[in-house]
Amino acid sequence: MIIKDIEFKLKDGRTAILRSANEKDAKALIEYMKKSTGETDFLLRTPEECETRTIEQEIDFINSCNLSDTHTLLVCEADGKIAGNCMVWWNKRAKTGHRANVAIGLLSEFWNQGIGTRMFREMIKIAESNPNILQMELDFIEGNSRARALYEKMGFRITGIKFNSIRQNDGTLCNEYSMIREISR
Repeated sequence: MIIKDIEFKLKDGRTAILRSANEKDAKALIEYMKKSTGETDFLLRTPEECETRTIEQEIDFINSCNLSDTHTLLVCEADGKIAGNCMVWWNKRAKTGHRANVAIGLLSEFWNQGIGTRMFREMIKIAESNPNILQMELDFIEGNSRARALYEKMGFRITGIKFNSIRQNDGTLCNEYSMIREISR
């Protein structure tokens, strides 16, 4: 699914654009993923796992999202580079098609600029535009208080815990928390 470009101001006055990813973003998205996964232990991939992704695979993924009516892949561009990305997706199954999943990431140099909030507003808008979606779901890793605060600000609440679900590089096991935001109709 493709959205119309959204231009907005960051808290520090710079301009950013939230838009659908396109084929030209493939290499930059892979580099963004390598960098962002290296900046925090709170994303589900490691930089090494991102290195195995080819430009052709990324182009295929971007195109599949853009042609889909159930997947939206967005990037936030600021200072001429990808500052963050987010995705909202669901399926059309009878029993689970009412649930939209969301994921989000942001380079640390762009934290506290309002990008996460702006990306969430767009993902919520997309989910709300589908009358079948009744709730949005996400997971976050124990200790990620910044993410939890954003998610709670956007109306999500904790609904469950997956104990020892995440193994960090140093072997530490962390819980993963599930959150839901109900869609009011």
